[in-house]
Amino acid sequence: MTDLPGRENDPNENPFAMFGDPDQMAAAMRQFADMLSAPQGSGPVNWDMAKNIARHAVVAEGDPSVMEGERRQIVDALRLADLWLNEATALPSGLSTPEAWSRSEWIERTVPVWKQLCDPIAERMVETMSGTLGGLGGESGAAMAQLGPLVGMMRQMGGMMVGGQIGQALGALAPEVIGSTDIGLPLSGTAALLPAGIAAFSHGLEIPSEEIRLYLALREAAHHRLFQHVPWLRSQLFGAVEEYARGITVDVSALEEQVRGLDINNIEQIQEALSGGALLKPEESDRQKAALARLETLLALVEGWVGTVTDAAATGKLPSAAALSETVRRRRATGGPAERTFATLVGLELRPRRLREAAALWQALAAARGVEGRDAVWSHPDLMPDAGDLDDPEAFVRGDGGLDMSAFDDERPGEGKPGDDGPGA
Repeated sequence: MTDLPGRENDPNENPFAMFGDPDQMAAAMRQFADMLSAPQGSGPVNWDMAKNIARHAVVAEGDPSVMEGERRQIVDALRLADLWLNEATALPSGLSTPEAWSRSEWIERTVPVWKQLCDPIAERMVETMSGTLGGLGGESGAAMAQLGPLVGMMRQMGGMMVGGQIGQALGALAPEVIGSTDIGLPLSGTAALLPAGIAAFSHGLEIPSEEIRLYLALREAAHHRLFQHVPWLRSQLFGAVEEYARGITVDVSALEEQVRGLDINNIEQIQEALSGGALLKPEESDRQKAALARLETLLALVEGWVGTVTDAAATGKLPSAAALSETVRRRRATGGPAERTFATLVGLELRPRRLREAAALWQALAAARGVEGRDAVWSHPDLMPDAGDLDDPEAFVRGDGGLDMSAFDDERPGEGKPGDDGPGA
């Protein structure tokens, strides 16, 4: 039977026309058979695959095991730093079993939290990929029936492609992380530092290695005090990330254009087409902007408090504390590898843009109310400064907002309400 002119390229009549000869597509599908037979697990991303890609990347760059001497130095530094923090904050210790990690161990230990952060946007990406392919077949029932297996295959492939992208991003980030709190979020319930990350941070700094290690240990231990003993903080931060992610869509027109021009025999072309970065498109809705503003303010307050407490604890003990503080501030404020990686994974820069203002606010609170009064602000989210307070910290310190703090007098820092979930929940 001879096809009618033009019908062979009409997706409504031949839904495989955009991919060339169906025989070629079938051959390509067989090429993917082994890859697609790998268990996907629950959720939109193949996280086993993501972990393997990330670990292979760090091993290729060199990932020596942590030596016993290095481990002891890290553990001792974290314990000493935690003792110093007792003089600088009313929040109790968040240190239980300090550890020293290799880069591969960092990947393994932080993947559960990356999963929570990345799955919302990954689900949207994978659903849109498969839905767009289904839509390209038109409304014909026969066309949809023919496309069904392809859409299922592309959904699985999409999940694997996103997993591959995440694995590459984590593999690129691992060589530069210092501990478990580099991005300002609690990636692990365990305080840990990476000897290799400290060495990379120290490169070019004419400061004794012991001072650098202790200063970074102070920051790590301070983060864990905050996340362990402010029960609502984790959920507020993660909630803002998830709210923002819900406002991100995949650029359907761009995806449609790329899919129509695919050479199904060109695996690299398919991988490039399905990579998420070029297809992410924020809606810029008011709701999304509010989530981003809330996230940036919270991150600035976390980083500002950690910096303030760390510097107070280091004063008189570490001669290079001021220089190290400025180095860390610039690293966080200008956007380092952690921010770029997070932008790749969930579509936004995780950057505390107002670090100086937040630090000034915490310092003003300590001067006016003392350390306990400053840290009491963390006892309830309704007591926290907002973006406007960063513009006028003195007004917040004076209490011009009119919030009655006496209602929270019985709730001390580090003592959450019954039933509150801690950071490991």
